[in-house]
Amino acid sequence: MSTDTPGDRHAGRPTAPACPICGKAEAEKYRPFCSARCADVDLNRWLTGAYAIPVTEDDDEDGEEPTLTPAPPRER
Repeated sequence: MSTDTPGDRHAGRPTAPACPICGKAEAEKYRPFCSARCADVDLNRWLTGAYAIPVTEDDDEDGEEPTLTPAPPRER
């Protein structure tokens, strides 16, 4: 009779990486996704703005306020 519990049976074994979209095992061809469909779903989320990298609006890098008037033309 075995003394290990169901949770111990898979302890220490590496698990296959899961698709970030659906959770299925990833396919080498579409890595890190499981299929072309999940890769396309992820691409669509990036293109529509569902994924966004948060940014804080800071002052201009040189410390000056940007002007809205165009610069005068340079003489030759």
